[in-house]
Amino acid sequence: MNQKKNNPVTHVVKRDGRIVPFDEEKIADGIYRAAASIGGHQKELSVKLAHEVTLIVNKNFSAPDMPLVNEIQDNVERVLIDNGHGKTAKAYIIYREYRRREKFKKGRLTEDPRIPYRTMYESLLWNLEHQCETIEKLNKIIHDGNMPGLVKSFEQNFNRHIQNIAKEISQEKDNVKLIIVAGPSSSGKTTTTAKLSHQLNEAGMDTVALNLDHYFFDLEFHPKDEYGDYDFETPEALDITLINQHLAELIDGKTIKMPYYDFGKGKRHLNVQEKTILPNQVMIIDTLHGLYEPMTQSVPDENKVKVYIETISQLKDNDNRFIRWTDIRLLRRMVRDSATRGYDMRQTIGHWHYVRRSELKHIIPFQGDTDFIVNGAIPFELPYLKKFTYDNLPDYIKEWQDDPKRRDAFIRAERIHNLLSQVNDFYDEKIIPWDSLMREFIGGSVLKLH
Repeated sequence: MNQKKNNPVTHVVKRDGRIVPFDEEKIADGIYRAAASIGGHQKELSVKLAHEVTLIVNKNFSAPDMPLVNEIQDNVERVLIDNGHGKTAKAYIIYREYRRREKFKKGRLTEDPRIPYRTMYESLLWNLEHQCETIEKLNKIIHDGNMPGLVKSFEQNFNRHIQNIAKEISQEKDNVKLIIVAGPSSSGKTTTTAKLSHQLNEAGMDTVALNLDHYFFDLEFHPKDEYGDYDFETPEALDITLINQHLAELIDGKTIKMPYYDFGKGKRHLNVQEKTILPNQVMIIDTLHGLYEPMTQSVPDENKVKVYIETISQLKDNDNRFIRWTDIRLLRRMVRDSATRGYDMRQTIGHWHYVRRSELKHIIPFQGDTDFIVNGAIPFELPYLKKFTYDNLPDYIKEWQDDPKRRDAFIRAERIHNLLSQVNDFYDEKIIPWDSLMREFIGGSVLKLH
């Protein structure tokens, strides 16, 4: 008699008890990301190994049985090791354990660490005190000619906050080797890092900037969608292995040769710029993924300070709803990318789903593991963002409204267009200080990192 074949597994059970579809592509993606973190970029091999995992799972289980997600991950590790990919297996195991610990810690917290309640409350109080907690009141400030006063009050408050952070860090200067400024796209990391660096120098700490953008892999190694857009928003887009090697060597007093990344051509050149950190100096970096543990795991936790910045806006629209933080950052990136990177604004909106997917997975969940939180929301910024973006949005909305593949872009474009339609026109660049956070997006900033 012929042995009855097993029915292929169709669903798996996650650690929190949820039942989700079994997805071989996700297994391949996990293998590829583990390999990419140590410099491997063989997508076809990842797919092949993932299929081997699927065969093993279907051999050991039969629908309607549902394996646990950790049982599938055990098989991934076994397949990697059996096929001679020990280093990739190690990278996979490290990341798996890291995610397990993070989820465990979250389960023990009484508040969601992804939501900075205290900063939100402080922001709302500040807005109420300055009568700018709604778009309607912001429009009144514009109408009454009081924007210069609002700008001045914000700048003073923001600078005072950075000064206080620098003061606290400087009290531990003997132990600090690396300062990380992390946060999602267009949250204001560059300006915050420059201001913090200046204040630390004033407090007697000699900071040296390290630009991690030069550690991107060549653009051709990043996934590409049907529109020709590359997904370079994930941590694995950076050479994490080389970053850790260089951080450790710099702390040990060695001289490294940093790579140089040509963004115009999407190519990285190795061993270009020499860098040395003196014993009395401390490194400072701003990066999307600074809270992602594997990014800086070569530096002991006791030698790191983590600063997180987010646009924690507490501004309500005319429907009495708080404005989405991500919509503000999208508008900022549209302005910045158009002015400095030569991107069409429709490209920025169309790419935003990559940005959101990565920050929801690799950035925002880990903001609870930080030493300081900076609010990068600017109470007067909407009129300035409107000037550069508003007139373009109707064309994008019309272009995407009947395209199901662009549904996400259409929804975002329509939402930010509706938001900006509520804001009165105003643009007086002269009242914006040259070192303002606003300058990071509208241009003209005099801040530099050394």
